[in-house]
Amino acid sequence: MERPAVPFPPSPWRLTGDMVVSLWRVPVHELPSWPLPSGVRPWVVRRRATLITFWVDYRPGGVLAYRECLIALAVRHGHRLAGSAVAAWVDNEQSLAGGRALWGIPKELGTITLRADSRSTRGELTTAGTPPVRVAYRDVLRLPFRLPARAHLVQRLSDGTGCRVPMRITGRPALGRSRVTTEPDAPLSFLARHQPLLSLALRDFRGIVGSSAV
Repeated sequence: MERPAVPFPPSPWRLTGDMVVSLWRVPVHELPSWPLPSGVRPWVVRRRATLITFWVDYRPGGVLAYRECLIALAVRHGHRLAGSAVAAWVDNEQSLAGGRALWGIPKELGTITLRADSRSTRGELTTAGTPPVRVAYRDVLRLPFRLPARAHLVQRLSDGTGCRVPMRITGRPALGRSRVTTEPDAPLSFLARHQPLLSLALRDFRGIVGSSAV
């Protein structure tokens, strides 16, 4: 069934909030067969792919307020490295509709809780028919500056054309430790079988997400 039309903000989106980001190296054979845009292939080194997970609490002050769990796969696009969002869950219909229509991000609806204090974050993702996925994060070292970053995603729109999604962000970073837990047969159980190489929190971030044709 097609989803009913839901209005959403035009691109670019200005967003603010807190997030936990983790970098993973996972054996290729453990990953789902995610579809990728034409001309894009996973970046594989020693039979391991690189993933980045985002648990984000987008707060009032941006164009939308919602929560999101997103998985990006590091890919090669021509001679350049980029990311491609291969799975995402949000708790907001406008975010779902806009993410799919504007940028080809394969968002689905889920129930997401994120509870944070000054040094830690706990989150849970629940979707229909699957066991909950939980994340626990705690600061180890806070950094005394705001960290700016730029990146872009390469996505495939519903009509099959490619889309480049530039992103800019700045926030207060802290290095930390995180762990994902779920049932052994859950869709994201491959994360629970590994420890991330790096985890950080980015608090009070301000970001801009936009798109342009490839």
